[in-house]
Amino acid sequence: MKKTAITALAVFALSMGFSSTTNAQKQNTKAVSVKSNSDKTEVVKLVKDYFAALNSSDASKVVSLFTTDGVLLAPGAPTATGSEQVKGTFQYVFDNFKYSLTVTIGEVVVDKDYAFAASTSKGSFVIKSSNQTVEDDFRETFVLKKVGGQWKIARYMYNKSK
Repeated sequence: MKKTAITALAVFALSMGFSSTTNAQKQNTKAVSVKSNSDKTEVVKLVKDYFAALNSSDASKVVSLFTTDGVLLAPGAPTATGSEQVKGTFQYVFDNFKYSLTVTIGEVVVDKDYAFAASTSKGSFVIKSSNQTVEDDFRETFVLKKVGGQWKIARYMYNKSK
């Protein structure tokens, strides 16, 4: 049931278009409650915290930002599901690469206990085995869930923007 709800919300968000805003949506924005604005602020902070943990190669911190059943969908890698697999994936990444990325957060949509955030990141990573620096940029989609009053990453997917 949870996966179905997340999938349905993701399809809805994608069908609405992350960057399109209709006049009706603009009018509804004026009526957004203080709680919703607070939730959006918390979601933005969570995404920024994720990138801070990524740039500091802190696998434990990254995992703490995910739900216990969180899913990481990285290109060219198996899907990582749950805390152990997510941590293992990030530990492998941090053992082999060092990131230095700056995030730009696009649209954030909050609907009750779920939120979506679209972002782009740009910067570089170092391949530790060869000490080679590679410039890169990515697009990211975060599906977040409020758990125990705190926003957590439920699903995270990214790809290269080129």
